[in-house]
Amino acid sequence: MKLLHTSDWHLGRSFHGVGLLGAQASFVDHLVDVVCSERVDAVLVSGDVYDRALPAPDTVALLSQTLERLVDAGAQVVLSSGNHDSAIRLGFAGGLLSRAGVHVRTSLEGIGTPVLLGDVAVHPLPYLEPSVVADALGARERTHASVLRAAMARVSADATPARHRVVMAHAFVTGATGSDSERDISVGGVSAVPAAVFDGMSYAALGHLHGQQQVGEFARFSGSPVAMSFSEQAHVKGSLLVDLGGRTPEITAIPAPVERPLAVVRGALEEVLTDPRWASAEGAWCQVTLTDSQRPLGAMDRVRRRFPHTLELRFEPASGVVVPTSYAARVKERSDLDVCCDFLGHVRGGAGPTERERALLAEAVESARLERGADDDEGRAATDAAAREVGAA
Repeated sequence: MKLLHTSDWHLGRSFHGVGLLGAQASFVDHLVDVVCSERVDAVLVSGDVYDRALPAPDTVALLSQTLERLVDAGAQVVLSSGNHDSAIRLGFAGGLLSRAGVHVRTSLEGIGTPVLLGDVAVHPLPYLEPSVVADALGARERTHASVLRAAMARVSADATPARHRVVMAHAFVTGATGSDSERDISVGGVSAVPAAVFDGMSYAALGHLHGQQQVGEFARFSGSPVAMSFSEQAHVKGSLLVDLGGRTPEITAIPAPVERPLAVVRGALEEVLTDPRWASAEGAWCQVTLTDSQRPLGAMDRVRRRFPHTLELRFEPASGVVVPTSYAARVKERSDLDVCCDFLGHVRGGAGPTERERALLAEAVESARLERGADDDEGRAATDAAAREVGAA
């Protein structure tokens, strides 16, 4: 039994204003080729299939074509919803699709019931928003770790005979490293799930983090197939081939094609324009940081003469002189809660929030996040009742 683990396609995403659908379509071509050449039995997609809860028509068309091509290539497909997906929309016609070998799991009711692939039981877990699903799962706390433990209790209770058990989950696992392109899913500042939650499984096919990495003996993040931030410059994108022919899985990284590499260039403008060490960046998507003591005139136009694919231009003077930046740039590294607290301190002449006020602001920020997700039906595991309500409408 060979499985191909992938995740975080984020179909429809853009990168600094550049659409990624073409690069994502190239990845699909590569994926189909791997399925054929390696005789893959099933493709596992661990969440964030779409980038938005309401994907554009061309994005939906690409997913439809992808599923058809993978099944035609001889593989079954197992998809679970991530925090960017609308569970109900992604799960539409799931029962019908399963008859064709496409198994879409987006609801709580499916947790504990595996997708059987020969003698392998695959348990796809949708993204579990703690404040939404904790009570339904009987979790002790409204945290990511607690709801995943409750979900894994259902998985462990499954008595279906199987030689191997595989779980798919969409979460931030302790010991992993994130990147700038992932959405923060922390609740009260806590988002990490211990890798031990997945103990007892032959393999844990993880999604959410965009860098390919190992967090347990047999727990892996496949990473996103396409880079979505310059923090991913050093990532090797691709998928993971999991061979379950033996007692333990044999895992092989399969690199994906790179439509255009990323490059991070730094230095004074004249150095950037002439230094031969940046020659390899001339055909890449570039983030250029200029260290001149004064902002050079026409900097972007001059930079793009050498690096025509520059997407981001930054100014960080080596002299330490502060260069005025936009408000968005100044708050980029700060959380929504920190921005609110900073604002409160600003309007009160430097008197920051008390512990009680900060707790109240944290509650408000979390409520706003959940309300936004509810409005878009994004990142919320579906229930049978919700699905019936949509069908009736």
